[in-house]
Amino acid sequence: MTAARPKLVLASASPRRLSLLEQIGLRPDALLPASVDETPARFERPRALAERLALAKADAGRAVATDRPGLEESFVLAADTVVAVGRRILPKAETADEAAECLRLLSGRAHRVFTGVAMVTPSGRKRVRVVESRVRFKRLSSVELDSYIKSDEWRGKAGAYAIQGIAGAFVVRLVGSYTAVVGLPLHETHALLSGEGFPVAAGWTDPLEAK
Repeated sequence: MTAARPKLVLASASPRRLSLLEQIGLRPDALLPASVDETPARFERPRALAERLALAKADAGRAVATDRPGLEESFVLAADTVVAVGRRILPKAETADEAAECLRLLSGRAHRVFTGVAMVTPSGRKRVRVVESRVRFKRLSSVELDSYIKSDEWRGKAGAYAIQGIAGAFVVRLVGSYTAVVGLPLHETHALLSGEGFPVAAGWTDPLEAK
């Protein structure tokens, strides 16, 4: 008799992170979005912020999971993405003015995207990895910038863009992990889970049905 696979919790409400997990045959048993203060600490560097927030979200998800029947012994996965120009951390834009400021900074130049992915195992062991990618944007015309702002696609996105959407047309060059820029680095996620004994490949014969 095949043992039931361990439970998996995604501490995120992001549809793109869920979609990426499903891409590698993983459907979480629960989505437990983690609410944490994402304000950078004074002088905090982008890589350190991505790592800290990913771990904080995993810890918050774990705290909720332990109070949910059937989820007490779950693997909890979380991630956070930080976009930076030099050492300047760009916000997750919530207003059109914020988005426009971010896009003007990104226009015609290279920037870095740091995505931290963190996991807490059923035994409480914590693991985290941070993936750095470099992205260069084309120079945006005023028409492109204004039209993108009107699309509202930027809202809530780090650096005010989603590479998997319209803004993919702005990317001249990407060095690193595309899935990390989207929001969840799949190679590193697979490595974290499989390294702690989670049977990632068990769902590959029927990814969306396997439990």
